[in-house]
Amino acid sequence: MLTEGYSVTGADIRPNPWSRKINELTIIADLCKTSDLEELPVDIDMVIHLAANARVYDLVLHPEQARENFEMLFNILEFCRKNTISGFLFSSSREVYGNSDNGTYSENDADIRNCENPYAASKIGGEALVYSYHQCYGIDFIITRFSNVYGMYDTSDRVIPLFIRRTRDDQDLIIYGKDKRLDFSFIDDTVAGIIRCIVKFTAVKNTTFNISSGRSVSILDVAYLVRKAMNGKNAIIIGENRTGEVMRSEVDISKAEELLGFIPEVSIEEGIERSIIWYREHGIP
Repeated sequence: MLTEGYSVTGADIRPNPWSRKINELTIIADLCKTSDLEELPVDIDMVIHLAANARVYDLVLHPEQARENFEMLFNILEFCRKNTISGFLFSSSREVYGNSDNGTYSENDADIRNCENPYAASKIGGEALVYSYHQCYGIDFIITRFSNVYGMYDTSDRVIPLFIRRTRDDQDLIIYGKDKRLDFSFIDDTVAGIIRCIVKFTAVKNTTFNISSGRSVSILDVAYLVRKAMNGKNAIIIGENRTGEVMRSEVDISKAEELLGFIPEVSIEEGIERSIIWYREHGIP
């Protein structure tokens, strides 16, 4: 966005370890603290709200992190209301579709009865809060539902960086649920979807988009792809699905293709290879 002439200011709870330039544009702030929001600029056109506690199983173990997701979103929406900021993008999740029987999920398939975990509840509840601020205060919005974003910069224990790290260390790869299939989105494609939302905001505002690859892949295949790309010999262990985890997710991205011109370009095979190259160059903690 900077190369296209946009002025961008970031807010994050910690410095970015990868880019000095990003740090120069970022204000360190805890969005759960309203006092920290006083440091943010108010002369802006649009807020892109990506902040969240986003590890699903972590929120099963520590549901108070779901409360923090609500608090951050509420505080930022209030920041927009009080400062007459009329554009808002909220990052939601395919978790709002849960484990229903639908084969491929379109944007109308979200239902509170399908919430499998506190993280999903914080996202579908967050969507409702965004709608309410549109209805009451005229804040226009776009909701993006992401699916298992992976790629550079992620040193968490999400499944792909975890598999890469464990394969490097010749440790077993553990899969929770042998039939689990999820829809993954390479980070470059996800960012491209966000940019399309910003560019097209006026034309498509006040709606929801699935932003992902539109293709599910089994976690077992992901394990095989990582191990093959790294010439690993480590074992793959199949365990039981864990409480609160979705077993199958594939989203319909035709709405984003039609209205945003969003076309994901990176296959899971290419994305894993590019991730491995980046991790090797930068190191994985």
